[in-house]
Amino acid sequence: MAGQILRVLCPDSAWIFGPITHILRMSHDPHLPASAPRGAIEPHVPLLQQPPAGQLLYKVMSVENCICSIEGGYLHLNRVDSYRDFPGADHHDGEQLLADRDGNAAVAFAKAPGFSLAQYYDQSRSRTYAFCASLENSDYIWSYGNGTPKGNIGVVFDFDKLRATLNRSLESDGTALEYNGIRCRQIFDLNYGVVQYIDWTRYRANETRLPNPILYTYMKDQGLFSKERELRISLSALGIGKFVLDDRAETDFPAHLHLGFDWKAAFADGTICEVTSGPRCDQDFLCAELRRLGVELRAA
Repeated sequence: MAGQILRVLCPDSAWIFGPITHILRMSHDPHLPASAPRGAIEPHVPLLQQPPAGQLLYKVMSVENCICSIEGGYLHLNRVDSYRDFPGADHHDGEQLLADRDGNAAVAFAKAPGFSLAQYYDQSRSRTYAFCASLENSDYIWSYGNGTPKGNIGVVFDFDKLRATLNRSLESDGTALEYNGIRCRQIFDLNYGVVQYIDWTRYRANETRLPNPILYTYMKDQGLFSKERELRISLSALGIGKFVLDDRAETDFPAHLHLGFDWKAAFADGTICEVTSGPRCDQDFLCAELRRLGVELRAA
């Protein structure tokens, strides 16, 4: 499935789509599948640090990627174990901590003794996607997307409004997951949280209790990444069993996921507060493309 992108289709996004035609199913035994549970909205909020009310988010991206996102009507999420395509990428993003792995490997599931907790965490990681932004508009984040021909821009989101918009979209009964052109039940849990920065090689999260896998999604190495001051939005599927379609064909989880998002509405209702041009931004191209797409920017 090279180049395949998962899509979460939301009724109030720019996409037009038909009814759900498949229900993803899961089981350790693909011959006896059970219906996969529908994804939940913020099921792990008690475990994750939340920003204060009124928090702004700063997302720096290339002009080209921003235009594609607006035109396609989506937020782009990366599978957390796939961050290897740019200098300084976190190859351990979402991974169980180094000091935790041996202890996790020694624990198995009672009903699946051949499947260890370490395998569960690895499989959860391979089914988790993230949209990343910063809590502050620092010089550090402006290196992102700066190497493209049209330069980069910073999109400023009102986090409270963004959160409400995404929750409302995914709570809808009409939300669907598109897999390889097939519309299925939406299986991803939606969470938000501020990243915790720790010593990745020494810190232990499993010393007193076994952590929920979502915690690893929100931990990064302090020495390497603390300047990011990151808040991330995650979509994650269960890390046990296999997901299969009605015809028993097993699904996989490609490196990218597009979450339906109406950028025009976000500009209009203040979910997007501002767009700031980077020093190499081709502003003539940007303004021409935004006019073509019918997007009006408020003056910064």
